[in-house]
Amino acid sequence: MSGGARGKRSAGLLLFRHTDQGLEVLLGHMGGPLFARRDAGAWSVPKGEYEPDEPAWDAARREFQEELGIAPPEGEAIELGEVRQANGKVVTAWAIEADLDPAAMVPGTFRMEWPPKSGQVQEFPELDRVEWLSVERAREVVVTAQATFLDRLAEHSG
Repeated sequence: MSGGARGKRSAGLLLFRHTDQGLEVLLGHMGGPLFARRDAGAWSVPKGEYEPDEPAWDAARREFQEELGIAPPEGEAIELGEVRQANGKVVTAWAIEADLDPAAMVPGTFRMEWPPKSGQVQEFPELDRVEWLSVERAREVVVTAQATFLDRLAEHSG
């Protein structure tokens, strides 16, 4: 992205559950060729961009549906606030306690020219996999700025 993310806003939902192994969060691995071989920094809260006239909460729920192909869960939403990613994009997130089966998810897709300058447009999944991860593992692989959401969730759940 050529600085195009600066000034853009995204909203998303971070699902969490308590297991015998501790607190886990649901993250998605970003799809497409740019992230195919990456792990660290390639996982994200399911989220997406929205226009200034759309409430962030509505956008978070809509994007969850679009990215995962299932309705967002009901439940108490915990505000996790905003973070600014390295690309300048501001992300707002809420946490909801829920236990969804990642196998039931059908990620949305996006189209991009690939290989670059080839004139060929291919379709890729927005998220190529979705998994429950321990907070410790999530911290190792999530987009750096989004680790703040994990900290805020841990404070709330502590």
